[in-house]
Amino acid sequence: MTITFWTNPMSRGRIVRWMLEELGQPYETVVLAYGPEMKSPDYLAVNPMGKVPAIRHDGRVVTEAAAICAYLAEAFPQAGLQGEDRAAFFRWLFFAAGPVEQAVTLKSLGVTVPAEREGTVGFGTLSHVLDALETAVSAHPYIAGEAFSAADVYVGSQIGWGMMFGTIEPRPALVAYWDRLKDRPARLRADEMDNALMPKKEG
Repeated sequence: MTITFWTNPMSRGRIVRWMLEELGQPYETVVLAYGPEMKSPDYLAVNPMGKVPAIRHDGRVVTEAAAICAYLAEAFPQAGLQGEDRAAFFRWLFFAAGPVEQAVTLKSLGVTVPAEREGTVGFGTLSHVLDALETAVSAHPYIAGEAFSAADVYVGSQIGWGMMFGTIEPRPALVAYWDRLKDRPARLRADEMDNALMPKKEG
């Protein structure tokens, strides 16, 4: 196996699992528990942040879910996940990793940016972010054109989780976009695999 994948089923590693299943390449999974295991010297040598997900492919380490999705799409072009419109691919992949992630995180923490400081945070407001996202997912069936790509794995995961946890408003265009993604065989396989790794409830 040329890919090693470090994850936890209660992490953004679920995004990378979906991406790996879309690739159809063999990979080894290493599940790390939160706490000392993720902060061990062995794992800190992989990711000094002591966080998952991370991958190693042919000796190269990549961290950050969006970067991993982009890297794997490039490393395995035969999977056809690089996106038809490369500009849109990178634009919306990193829009989701930047403004969307920041805006949603602040909302989940109950932080409201004062109107006079909206320019400071970069994304402005969550409403502005969702307006842009809504426009993006309405232009084509997929975020980078007519075909599914690695950018959809990341953008779709952000939208799906956000709507599930109530941090992203379920606007009709966002719901329709997620509906086009959620039943993909690779996503369902990945979900099943990660659900099987979840801690068992006692009693």
